[in-house]
Amino acid sequence: MNLTKKIIIGVCIYLVFLLALLPASVVIKLAPLPNNINLSGVSGSIWSGSIESVTIQNRQLEQVQWQLSPWALLLGQAEIDLVIGNRGSAVNGKGLFIFTMSGIDAEGLRFEAPISFLLGNNRLPFSTKIGGDISLFIDRLEQGAPWCEQLNGKLFINSVGVKNQFGDYPLGDIELGLSCVDGNVKVKSDETMNQLGFSGTLVLQAEKVVQLSAKIKETASQPEDLKKALAFLGKKDSQGYYPISYQGRIPGL
Repeated sequence: MNLTKKIIIGVCIYLVFLLALLPASVVIKLAPLPNNINLSGVSGSIWSGSIESVTIQNRQLEQVQWQLSPWALLLGQAEIDLVIGNRGSAVNGKGLFIFTMSGIDAEGLRFEAPISFLLGNNRLPFSTKIGGDISLFIDRLEQGAPWCEQLNGKLFINSVGVKNQFGDYPLGDIELGLSCVDGNVKVKSDETMNQLGFSGTLVLQAEKVVQLSAKIKETASQPEDLKKALAFLGKKDSQGYYPISYQGRIPGL
């Protein structure tokens, strides 16, 4: 083996070790992060590292850890095993995220947070305050047009309560099924999945347009303020259901 080949092999080996040991803090300093994202306490390498705190538009995530698979890069995709906090943290989650040329996929996704975390500093109409927390579980998500190619999951809204100038509405626990229909996100609930006598579907379409088709009837478990408000929905049918329908852009967006 001549000297030139030895030098080339030596340089290649050096570059491999340099990439394998490249500190995550160096990469993040070089990355053009948006102004509304702040990171602190970055440690580890690009392959296995952690961040003590991530702030995104005044929402804070703590103890963010990741594992990046080098083998997936050989297939032209980035595969990241991500963990946020732990089960004792107010905001926590985990999941496997796969970034490809066609979009983002996720498997085994779990995310739990207070509703106040999701709302941030946004002001809701009619001085509305919402309490409770959410638990999101997604077995499989495959990005598509306009939103998804595949989606299978559930969203639990736990101990939710709504309070505004019209009344106090302790709504209890609500379970929602998540699926993908013709590229649109479909959210479904029925009377076995909530305490409100509510059943129906909401479909998120392109351009942030939603189509809501549902019905609700009075039940013994409903808060009194909600029972009084049902009459504003219109005339109930022969089975005691009031119609709920809406099609248009998501209010506020």
